Amino acid sequence: MNEENIITLNDEDGNEIKFEFLDLISYRQKDYVVMLPLEDSDGQVVILQLEEVDDETESYIGVENEFVLETVYSLFKERNKDFYEFE
Repeated sequence: MNEENIITLNDEDGNEIKFEFLDLISYRQKDYVVMLPLEDSDGQVVILQLEEVDDETESYIGVENEFVLETVYSLFKERNKDFYEFE
């Protein structure tokens, strides 16, 4: 695992959670990050919408829309089929 691919985010309670950054997917003029939690993930990825606050700050927003989640995940799987095994 490459340390440069580790992102630390804070949850709503202020707890730090470390993720491995897997990919950045663009869909309908928005960018989504696909990440794998380093603890307690059961191999399930997390998809968050990336929003640039300013030149130095990014914000990650939970995606509620199931269709967007499924579409972004499908794009991720197609793009990374040679790198990861999917069930």
